[in-house]
Amino acid sequence: MELLHSGKVRDVYADGADLILVASDRISIYDVALPTPVPDKGRLLTALSLWWFEQLSDLVPNHVISATDVPAEFAGRAIRCRRLEMVPVECVARGFLTGGGFAEYQRTGSVSGVALPRGLVEASILPEPIFTPSTKAPMGEHDEPITYDQVVDKVGPETAERLRQITLDVYRRGAEIAADRGILIADTKLELGWAPDGTLMLADELLTSDSSRFWPAESYQPGRAQFSFDKQYVRDWATGSGWDKQPPAPEVPAEVVEATRARYVEVYEKLTGNRWE
Repeated sequence: MELLHSGKVRDVYADGADLILVASDRISIYDVALPTPVPDKGRLLTALSLWWFEQLSDLVPNHVISATDVPAEFAGRAIRCRRLEMVPVECVARGFLTGGGFAEYQRTGSVSGVALPRGLVEASILPEPIFTPSTKAPMGEHDEPITYDQVVDKVGPETAERLRQITLDVYRRGAEIAADRGILIADTKLELGWAPDGTLMLADELLTSDSSRFWPAESYQPGRAQFSFDKQYVRDWATGSGWDKQPPAPEVPAEVVEATRARYVEVYEKLTGNRWE
């Protein structure tokens, strides 16, 4: 195998015509990889992605070839994948107003060019899910929100519409499945790419605690920050630590690591119905 790319949290290897996507235990916030790993994170996110890929396989094809035909040293945290030509856009769907979307709304009354009603507050549910794409920044730089028209400029009108429709379809189906299990999906980020035969496929990870915001439905209350089954807990710790969000990042305290892992395990179990061993 040949190492093609080592990212903030994933490594990509070439194995003949296939790719081996390996999820590490590294965690990244504000586009900076933290020096302290979260035990089992790579295995948890791989297992959750595979579960979602299966749940949504009738809706949109994906890049998965095998979760077992991988090198033994990567077992449980790697996927054998098809090679795709990745779309140069981060595809984001939002059903609730939070994070960077809420900050943008407070400044402009819109998110990625989508005008929203006045008077929304932190964690407001949106009238309908919206497509709020962003750039795919090189490593070490930040993704920036872009409008739908800018997506059209990048990939053309037909592909832009397909990206928007797939992203919203995946979000709606995922949110419906999660809601039945007591979880609200506030937003999620998707990666898509073209197979050699022209099929547009889901790739990378899908509806995980790194690519989505998961909230417990039972405690949801707009107008405040929500309990989060994702890396928002680490973001909140980092914000309170005084770190300036520039590398190098500080070590993460053991209690924050433990609490983060517990949240990743809990949402995996709630969504899939499987016990984490």
